[in-house]
Amino acid sequence: MHHIDRRTFLKTASTGLIAAQTGISLCAENSKPQLPAKVVDTHTHFYDPTRPEGVPWPSKGSSLYRTVLPKHFVELKKFQPVNATVVVEASKLVEDNQWILDLVKENPVIIGFVGRLTPGDPMFRTHLKRFAKNPIYKGIRVNYNLLEPGLSQKQFIDDMKLMADMGLQVDLNGGPVTLDGARRLAEKVPDLRIVVDHIGNVVIKGEEIDPEWKRYMEALADQKQVFVKISALVEGASRHRPDNVPADVDYYRPTLDVIWKQIGVDRMIFGSNWPVSERAADYVTLQKILVDYLQDKGQSALDKVFWKNSKLAYRWEKYPGE
Repeated sequence: MHHIDRRTFLKTASTGLIAAQTGISLCAENSKPQLPAKVVDTHTHFYDPTRPEGVPWPSKGSSLYRTVLPKHFVELKKFQPVNATVVVEASKLVEDNQWILDLVKENPVIIGFVGRLTPGDPMFRTHLKRFAKNPIYKGIRVNYNLLEPGLSQKQFIDDMKLMADMGLQVDLNGGPVTLDGARRLAEKVPDLRIVVDHIGNVVIKGEEIDPEWKRYMEALADQKQVFVKISALVEGASRHRPDNVPADVDYYRPTLDVIWKQIGVDRMIFGSNWPVSERAADYVTLQKILVDYLQDKGQSALDKVFWKNSKLAYRWEKYPGE
């Protein structure tokens, strides 16, 4: 039996205790937890109901109905520092695209913006070219109720092709069937980068996997230009367990394993969906769930999911502070 001096024993015991308390695995080489080198949150919302025109969302009476600005995100307690975010539209008002772009001037934390316009609309191209003059404008978000009919409309598809030609991308939002919509859109516009928001908004039930959602995810395996945003996990759990949202990664592991197996580490992207996420769990919790999941998959996986893949999907130019 090897002799261990008191100092070494205390140091080892202390390190082990920290690991046990945090649930973070330790690298054998340096006894430090594995964490991504950087973090880009690819899904936040900013809005201000006190503006003269108000906001179409969230509605009055909602816990979200308050001013939410980049400074509030920066001040938010996090599991690990998050110095950059891609903002996703929270308004159907055309001029609110410009409002977000104006926020960028004083808020370097914003490295990308996914706006909202209506492909197929006569003014779509005019608006798109106007906003896309700003390099922070990375694309638009399209809800499934617009995508479904649009897939059979020539002008809609032509507008999607224009976005691809301009180097822009599209976020898709909706239920599990949105994954199927992403596959169909990818087949029609193969050069368009597509990000499916919130893993398709599936209800997360631990070991019980939604079979339709899994089938749609499997069908996306070969669509290499389609990314899946690992966001709204706690919201997905809250729809099944509203009064007791799990904070333990093991509850989410079966769902994440499907994405890991079918989509893979090169197409998974971290997002928080803050401030909507706060109705289910705090930011520390949602961030830690994904860190914990990736712990045994290595440093490369952590970096890809938390920031490197977001650069491929959104083509952001510079991480703040570098």
